[in-house]
Amino acid sequence: MSNEALYQHFTKVADASPVPVIIYSVPGNTGIDMAPEVIIRLSSHPNIAGVKDSGGDISKIGYIVHKTAGNDFQVLAGSASFLLPAYVVGAVGGVMALANLLGGPCCELERLYKEGRMEQAMRLQHRLIGPNTAVTKKFGVPGLKAAMEMLGLYGGPVRSPILPMSQSNRDILAGILKEEGFV
Repeated sequence: MSNEALYQHFTKVADASPVPVIIYSVPGNTGIDMAPEVIIRLSSHPNIAGVKDSGGDISKIGYIVHKTAGNDFQVLAGSASFLLPAYVVGAVGGVMALANLLGGPCCELERLYKEGRMEQAMRLQHRLIGPNTAVTKKFGVPGLKAAMEMLGLYGGPVRSPILPMSQSNRDILAGILKEEGFV
């Protein structure tokens, strides 16, 4: 899809929405890595509130923050694996799968960053990477649901055609959570 087609698509959605929208740029799922110029252009639309960028390119996130600074527009990290670097370049928060099971530590990372406690924030960021990778890239939705259950939360069953995790994968996931001190 061309940059102009993406721009027209998101403009059409934003124009039709009764509430402000957030652009989701998730190249790992869509195969489309939105160009910064498209996001920057969309940032001036009155019904587009921000972007969740899951690509992990910190220079891109920083560039978007810089170029949209004059607009009423928020840039959000799309993964807990790069939440701290995203804060450092100006992101204001995140929309992250990991927050479903480790919401407290994700919020703690933000607090540590805002307090200027970078050493502690960096250590926590490092501890979040393994669990985040496990529930997003390695095991996906079944892993997210299983991890929630391991932490005493309700993850619920997976829906067809997705299959539940095998016991051996559950054991691997539990080991990752334990190694990083979350169980």
